[in-house]
Amino acid sequence: MYPQFPPGFRFGMSTSAYQIEGAADAGGKGPSIWDTFTAQGGTVRHGQDGRVAIDHYHRYESDIALIAAAGVQDYRFSFSWPRVLAGDLDFYDRLVDTIVASGLRPVPTLYHWDLPQEFEDAGGWMNRDTAHRLADYASTLVLRLGDRVRDWITMNEMNVHTLYGYALGDHAPARGLGLGALPAGHHQLLAHGLAVQVLRTHGARGVGVASQHFPVMPATESAEDVAAATLFSDLTNWTFSDPILLGDYPSELIRAGVGVPDAQLDRDLELIRARLDFYGVNYYEPTMIEAPRVGKDYSGVLEVDIPDGMPFSPVPVKSDERTDFGWAIVPSGLTEILVTLHERYPALPPVIITENGASFHDPAPGPDGRVHDERRIAYLGAHLAAVADAISAGVRVDGYYVWSAIDNFEWAAGFDERFGLIHVDFDDLSRTPKDSYYWYRDLIAAQAS
Repeated sequence: MYPQFPPGFRFGMSTSAYQIEGAADAGGKGPSIWDTFTAQGGTVRHGQDGRVAIDHYHRYESDIALIAAAGVQDYRFSFSWPRVLAGDLDFYDRLVDTIVASGLRPVPTLYHWDLPQEFEDAGGWMNRDTAHRLADYASTLVLRLGDRVRDWITMNEMNVHTLYGYALGDHAPARGLGLGALPAGHHQLLAHGLAVQVLRTHGARGVGVASQHFPVMPATESAEDVAAATLFSDLTNWTFSDPILLGDYPSELIRAGVGVPDAQLDRDLELIRARLDFYGVNYYEPTMIEAPRVGKDYSGVLEVDIPDGMPFSPVPVKSDERTDFGWAIVPSGLTEILVTLHERYPALPPVIITENGASFHDPAPGPDGRVHDERRIAYLGAHLAAVADAISAGVRVDGYYVWSAIDNFEWAAGFDERFGLIHVDFDDLSRTPKDSYYWYRDLIAAQAS
């Protein structure tokens, strides 16, 4: 039995440029912050990098054919900003043409964490000018591809990029600024607002953003843990959605922390609050937070480590099941966060689940030529049911995209973590659809019957 969704509900798959494209030097492409980060020792498992990734740059036609054969309507991907900066737009012309010819709707993301290193050298997202550089980048792309691209996503997971890359040191560019990273978040929000303006000026019909959201729970009911969880949720959930959907930051502490004078900040927020046609939600697991305990060792508790001096610490979420990445499997958390967004934002645009998926350490194809990944099928089925529950509760959800279409380079985790519906042999780069791919194909076909 498959959950049923409203007429017009769209299914898709998602990827991002740095994780799949490879071809690090093709077309004169310069380095991104991820090329620099992965070249440093000890930053990525096994010293791996995305210079080849899964070589989608040279294999895009067969990859798009596999994605289309699953029956999805939408394909979400991202552009490589350094590749576009180098003038290699012909690749994206060919890619978009292939997507459209295959019957898919292209849903590109402008920025999925691969800032050109030359902009990082000039201050990165701590530099307000970077927001204007992204607006220029958006203009270049919409002028070249806007005749074929209907829907655009400005930014991906600004909260994760700011936390892991600027507040902490687990992702590129590994600044480790703590709460001093708030200006980097504000400048990404400003980039989003400027990009919306540019895209609409050039006739874009659908504009949205992709934000990661998750329920945040205090570890205990103590006042200290509740306060720590509230601050963490403000910083990771609402610091990025409140300005977009309400026009202000969730607290005076955060408003002051972005470091912009009030008059300029009000002008920025007016731009950031630009109307959206859809709101992308990425969901993986809830988070549990406690106030730091004196003398307690938090290292290795989660994928990232919160440095000393931060006013909150993550602790593992209780769950009967976990992915092979160690993430708690809590489908009800997706329903909960969708309902919370619906209640918090009276003018919430139609939602698309722009990422949801799980890493399991899938084996190589067996003697039957198949990759049996029953746990992923169970995971996806449960989370699609959670989306259906949110729709029943009154949330308008117009689509669901699996993360990810294909096994890829999973950031600091390297190639160990497999999220794909399509298996990749990282030695010869051959592709094999997994059982979950066929399950998803059958679910989509069942919606039309």
